Amino acid sequence: MVTLLNDTILQLEDIHKSFGDTKVLDGISLTARQGEFITLLGSSGCGKTTTLRIIAGLESPDSGRVLLEGKDMTQAEPNKRDVNTVFQNYALFPHMNVEQNIGYSLKIRRAAKEEIRRRVGEMLQLVQLEGYEKRMPGELSGGQKQRVAIARAVINQPKLLLLDEPLGALDLQLRRQMQQELKRLQKKLGITFIYITHDQEEALNMSDRIAVMKDGVFQQVGTPSQVYDAPKTAYVAQFVGTANIVRGVVDRVDGERVTFRNEDGTGEFLSRGYGFAPGEPVALAIRGEQAQAEKAGEKTGPGLFGTVKEKSFSGGMLRICVELAGGQEFICSRHGIDSELAPGDRVRLSWEPGSACPVDREEVR
Repeated sequence: MVTLLNDTILQLEDIHKSFGDTKVLDGISLTARQGEFITLLGSSGCGKTTTLRIIAGLESPDSGRVLLEGKDMTQAEPNKRDVNTVFQNYALFPHMNVEQNIGYSLKIRRAAKEEIRRRVGEMLQLVQLEGYEKRMPGELSGGQKQRVAIARAVINQPKLLLLDEPLGALDLQLRRQMQQELKRLQKKLGITFIYITHDQEEALNMSDRIAVMKDGVFQQVGTPSQVYDAPKTAYVAQFVGTANIVRGVVDRVDGERVTFRNEDGTGEFLSRGYGFAPGEPVALAIRGEQAQAEKAGEKTGPGLFGTVKEKSFSGGMLRICVELAGGQEFICSRHGIDSELAPGDRVRLSWEPGSACPVDREEVR
């Protein structure tokens, strides 16, 4: 049972869903508060869109409950829920101009013409499309269509707005611009957003909290910094950003400081509240930008040993790929365009103990 807070808008309680013999959602629970921006992040087929459709009332769960503002809406029709959806293809009416598209829901509710005109004007100002009232969808750019779709979705001030990869059809530069625009709109409106994407950059840039999904389960729900800096599972560590997963056996425990060993060498990490004992297997996530590669023998101390395989440069970062003795690749990255290290060099990999995060320490649910 999810605890209800005074500002809770949405509760998903132990939702299960299968299509035939295929289990799509395996007991997910989530609480969204007023004004939150929550992103469901995961690869194709993980259950993101099914979750959104269950919230919207377009699918029914096999078991579990959907509550909106504390009221059980699990079996309620979509039009009985104070929820709107923005789809990736925007779904604008091609025979209606911008003004008619945005005001359509008010028209079918028989609102007065003057009220429709006023509310549409407010929406056009909000999404910065003043002067586009008479444009047809075919005359708009992708970013403009997306703004019209959002204006149409929020004109009735829903409690909850669902967005199903709305930036997926845009080019990279426009997508980044619209990320900032969407966040600005969300904060100004104060509406709770549930956003779907497989793009980790979008999730990290826009979200108050991220729910990372895999195989119909939330692997982790937390703030961007929690998900990035303290991943709970190897999957989260490697899906959100990139991380090296290093496995070994605990060698020594000294308070919070733990030493492990494997065939490539030794290393240290902080236990982060987990209990560890000598001889216990451990898996650690180490971000490439938090690791250092130095020529073997230059310094002493804990480290893993390997050979530089290749160097590459991308996005302002130098990427050094090291092949460990066991054959695993370990990636180090840093700002800059060059390093004295060259392919074939024998190196020692090291990191600060606090930057190595234990993963897969508890059952995922």
